[in-house]
Amino acid sequence: MKRRFIVVCLAALLLGLGMVAVFYAELPARIPIHWNGSGQVDRWGERHLVLLPSAFVLGLAALWLALPKLSPRRFAVESFEDTWWFSGMAVVCLLAYLQCVHLWAAREPGFAVDRAIVGGLGLFFVLTGNVMGKLRRNFWLGVRTPWTLANERVWYATHRLAGKTMVVGGLLSLAVVLAGLPSPAAVALLVGAALVPVAFSLVYYKRLERAGTLEA
Repeated sequence: MKRRFIVVCLAALLLGLGMVAVFYAELPARIPIHWNGSGQVDRWGERHLVLLPSAFVLGLAALWLALPKLSPRRFAVESFEDTWWFSGMAVVCLLAYLQCVHLWAAREPGFAVDRAIVGGLGLFFVLTGNVMGKLRRNFWLGVRTPWTLANERVWYATHRLAGKTMVVGGLLSLAVVLAGLPSPAAVALLVGAALVPVAFSLVYYKRLERAGTLEA
Protein backbone atom coordinates (compact mmCIF):
# COMPACT_ATOMS: atom_id res chain seq x y z
CA MET A 1 0.00 0.00 0.00
CA LYS A 2 2.90 2.36 0.69
CA ARG A 3 4.21 1.78 -2.83
CA ARG A 4 0.74 2.47 -4.22
CA PHE A 5 0.66 5.72 -2.27
CA ILE A 6 3.95 6.81 -3.84
CA VAL A 7 2.65 5.92 -7.32
CA VAL A 8 -0.54 7.93 -6.73
CA CYS A 9 1.51 10.91 -5.51
CA LEU A 10 3.69 10.82 -8.62
CA ALA A 11 0.62 10.49 -10.86
CA ALA A 12 -1.09 13.44 -9.14
CA LEU A 13 2.07 15.52 -9.44
CA LEU A 14 2.48 14.70 -13.13
CA LEU A 15 -1.20 15.34 -13.81
CA GLY A 16 -1.08 18.76 -12.18
CA LEU A 17 2.15 19.81 -13.87
CA GLY A 18 0.90 18.46 -17.20
CA MET A 19 -2.32 20.47 -16.94
CA VAL A 20 -0.33 23.58 -16.09
CA ALA A 21 1.96 23.01 -19.09
CA VAL A 22 -1.02 22.64 -21.42
CA PHE A 23 -3.04 25.64 -20.23
CA TYR A 24 -0.47 28.05 -18.79
CA ALA A 25 -0.04 30.09 -21.97
CA GLU A 26 -3.82 30.56 -22.22
CA LEU A 27 -4.18 31.95 -18.71
CA PRO A 28 -4.49 35.70 -18.10
CA ALA A 29 -1.67 37.46 -16.25
CA ARG A 30 -3.83 37.67 -13.12
CA ILE A 31 -6.09 34.81 -12.12
CA PRO A 32 -8.65 34.26 -9.36
CA ILE A 33 -7.15 32.57 -6.31
CA HIS A 34 -10.04 32.77 -3.83
CA TRP A 35 -13.82 32.68 -3.95
CA ASN A 36 -16.40 33.64 -1.30
CA GLY A 37 -19.26 31.46 -0.14
CA SER A 38 -21.39 32.52 -3.12
CA GLY A 39 -18.74 31.53 -5.63
CA GLN A 40 -17.69 35.10 -6.40
CA VAL A 41 -14.00 35.91 -6.85
CA ASP A 42 -12.72 38.04 -3.98
CA ARG A 43 -8.95 37.70 -4.45
CA TRP A 44 -6.63 37.71 -7.46
CA GLY A 45 -3.00 36.73 -7.95
CA GLU A 46 -0.27 36.04 -10.48
CA ARG A 47 -0.85 33.09 -12.78
CA HIS A 48 2.21 31.19 -11.56
CA LEU A 49 0.19 30.47 -8.40
CA VAL A 50 -1.52 27.62 -10.28
CA LEU A 51 1.67 25.67 -9.50
CA LEU A 52 1.07 25.94 -5.75
CA PRO A 53 -1.09 22.78 -5.42
CA SER A 54 1.72 20.75 -7.02
CA ALA A 55 4.04 22.00 -4.30
CA PHE A 56 1.42 20.99 -1.73
CA VAL A 57 1.23 17.48 -3.22
CA LEU A 58 5.01 17.14 -3.01
CA GLY A 59 5.13 18.46 0.56
CA LEU A 60 2.22 16.30 1.68
CA ALA A 61 3.79 13.17 0.17
CA ALA A 62 7.02 13.80 2.06
CA LEU A 63 5.13 14.49 5.29
CA TRP A 64 2.91 11.43 4.95
CA LEU A 65 5.96 9.22 4.49
CA ALA A 66 7.76 10.77 7.48
CA LEU A 67 5.00 10.95 10.10
CA PRO A 68 4.75 7.19 10.82
CA LYS A 69 8.42 7.22 11.83
CA LEU A 70 7.82 10.11 14.24
CA SER A 71 4.89 8.53 16.10
CA PRO A 72 5.33 7.45 19.73
CA ARG A 73 5.19 3.66 20.13
CA ARG A 74 1.74 3.59 21.76
CA PHE A 75 0.32 5.70 18.95
CA ALA A 76 2.05 4.07 15.96
CA VAL A 77 0.23 3.85 12.63
CA GLU A 78 1.30 0.27 11.87
CA SER A 79 -1.93 -1.09 13.36
CA PHE A 80 -3.94 0.67 10.66
CA GLU A 81 -1.27 1.00 7.99
CA ASP A 82 -3.52 0.33 4.99
CA THR A 83 -5.99 2.97 6.17
CA TRP A 84 -3.13 5.44 6.66
CA TRP A 85 -1.92 5.07 3.09
CA PHE A 86 -5.45 5.01 1.65
CA SER A 87 -6.27 8.28 3.45
CA GLY A 88 -3.05 9.81 2.11
CA MET A 89 -4.01 8.82 -1.42
CA ALA A 90 -7.45 10.38 -0.93
CA VAL A 91 -5.91 13.67 0.23
CA VAL A 92 -3.43 13.73 -2.66
CA CYS A 93 -6.19 13.04 -5.19
CA LEU A 94 -8.25 15.84 -3.65
CA LEU A 95 -5.34 18.27 -4.06
CA ALA A 96 -4.86 17.22 -7.69
CA TYR A 97 -8.58 17.67 -8.32
CA LEU A 98 -8.57 21.14 -6.74
CA GLN A 99 -5.63 22.11 -8.95
CA CYS A 100 -7.57 21.06 -12.04
CA VAL A 101 -10.61 23.02 -10.83
CA HIS A 102 -8.45 26.08 -10.21
CA LEU A 103 -6.90 25.87 -13.66
CA TRP A 104 -10.25 25.51 -15.36
CA ALA A 105 -11.76 28.37 -13.35
CA ALA A 106 -8.82 30.61 -14.32
CA ARG A 107 -9.32 29.67 -17.97
CA GLU A 108 -13.15 29.84 -17.97
CA PRO A 109 -14.32 32.81 -15.84
CA GLY A 110 -17.95 31.64 -15.72
CA PHE A 111 -17.12 28.22 -14.30
CA ALA A 112 -19.06 27.39 -11.10
CA VAL A 113 -15.96 26.75 -9.01
CA ASP A 114 -17.82 26.69 -5.70
CA ARG A 115 -19.99 23.79 -6.79
CA ALA A 116 -17.02 21.90 -8.20
CA ILE A 117 -15.05 22.31 -4.95
CA VAL A 118 -17.96 21.31 -2.72
CA GLY A 119 -18.68 18.30 -4.92
CA GLY A 120 -15.06 17.18 -4.66
CA LEU A 121 -15.09 17.62 -0.89
CA GLY A 122 -18.32 15.64 -0.67
CA LEU A 123 -16.75 12.71 -2.51
CA PHE A 124 -13.66 13.00 -0.31
CA PHE A 125 -15.85 12.78 2.81
CA VAL A 126 -17.56 9.65 1.47
CA LEU A 127 -14.26 7.92 0.68
CA THR A 128 -12.51 8.77 3.93
CA GLY A 129 -15.63 8.27 6.02
CA ASN A 130 -15.74 4.66 4.89
CA VAL A 131 -12.42 3.96 6.65
CA MET A 132 -12.83 6.12 9.76
CA GLY A 133 -13.79 3.15 11.89
CA LYS A 134 -10.48 1.43 11.10
CA LEU A 135 -8.33 4.17 12.59
CA ARG A 136 -6.59 3.57 15.90
CA ARG A 137 -5.34 6.22 18.32
CA ASN A 138 -2.66 8.38 16.74
CA PHE A 139 -1.57 12.01 16.65
CA TRP A 140 -1.93 12.64 12.91
CA LEU A 141 -5.21 11.36 11.48
CA GLY A 142 -8.82 11.22 12.60
CA VAL A 143 -10.91 13.02 15.23
CA ARG A 144 -8.04 13.96 17.54
CA THR A 145 -9.68 15.63 20.51
CA PRO A 146 -8.37 15.51 24.10
CA TRP A 147 -11.10 12.98 24.91
CA THR A 148 -10.47 10.56 22.04
CA LEU A 149 -6.72 10.61 22.62
CA ALA A 150 -7.20 10.00 26.34
CA ASN A 151 -9.41 6.93 26.03
CA GLU A 152 -9.50 4.04 23.57
CA ARG A 153 -13.22 3.45 24.05
CA VAL A 154 -14.05 7.08 23.28
CA TRP A 155 -11.77 6.99 20.23
CA TYR A 156 -13.48 3.89 18.86
CA ALA A 157 -17.05 5.12 19.40
CA THR A 158 -16.25 8.58 18.03
CA HIS A 159 -14.71 7.23 14.83
CA ARG A 160 -17.57 4.81 14.29
CA LEU A 161 -19.89 7.81 14.44
CA ALA A 162 -17.55 9.95 12.30
CA GLY A 163 -17.61 7.33 9.57
CA LYS A 164 -21.41 7.54 9.43
CA THR A 165 -21.67 11.34 9.60
CA MET A 166 -18.96 11.83 6.97
CA VAL A 167 -20.52 9.39 4.50
CA VAL A 168 -24.03 10.79 5.01
CA GLY A 169 -22.82 14.40 4.94
CA GLY A 170 -20.74 13.74 1.83
CA LEU A 171 -23.62 12.06 -0.01
CA LEU A 172 -26.08 14.80 0.95
CA SER A 173 -23.67 17.53 -0.14
CA LEU A 174 -23.21 15.79 -3.49
CA ALA A 175 -27.00 15.60 -3.83
CA VAL A 176 -27.27 19.33 -3.09
CA VAL A 177 -24.68 20.14 -5.76
CA LEU A 178 -26.26 17.85 -8.36
CA ALA A 179 -29.71 19.27 -7.62
CA GLY A 180 -28.45 22.78 -8.33
CA LEU A 181 -29.20 24.03 -4.81
CA PRO A 182 -27.07 26.78 -3.20
CA SER A 183 -23.57 25.51 -2.37
CA PRO A 184 -23.54 27.06 1.16
CA ALA A 185 -26.14 24.43 2.10
CA ALA A 186 -23.72 21.70 1.03
CA VAL A 187 -20.88 23.36 2.95
CA ALA A 188 -23.07 23.44 6.08
CA LEU A 189 -23.69 19.70 5.72
CA LEU A 190 -19.94 18.99 5.49
CA VAL A 191 -19.14 21.21 8.48
CA GLY A 192 -21.87 19.52 10.50
CA ALA A 193 -20.60 16.08 9.53
CA ALA A 194 -17.15 17.03 10.85
CA LEU A 195 -18.28 18.77 14.06
CA VAL A 196 -20.84 16.27 15.34
CA PRO A 197 -18.18 13.63 16.20
CA VAL A 198 -16.09 16.29 17.97
CA ALA A 199 -19.01 17.20 20.24
CA PHE A 200 -19.86 13.52 20.71
CA SER A 201 -16.34 12.73 21.94
CA LEU A 202 -16.71 15.21 24.80
CA VAL A 203 -20.23 14.10 25.73
CA TYR A 204 -19.34 10.41 25.62
CA TYR A 205 -16.14 10.87 27.64
CA LYS A 206 -18.01 12.76 30.36
CA ARG A 207 -20.72 10.07 30.40
CA LEU A 208 -18.11 7.36 30.97
CA GLU A 209 -16.38 9.52 33.55
CA ARG A 210 -19.58 10.00 35.55
CA ALA A 211 -20.29 6.26 35.34
CA GLY A 212 -16.77 5.45 36.54
CA THR A 213 -16.09 3.24 33.53
CA LEU A 214 -13.22 5.14 31.95
CA GLU A 215 -10.20 3.09 31.01
CA ALA A 216 -6.81 4.38 29.81
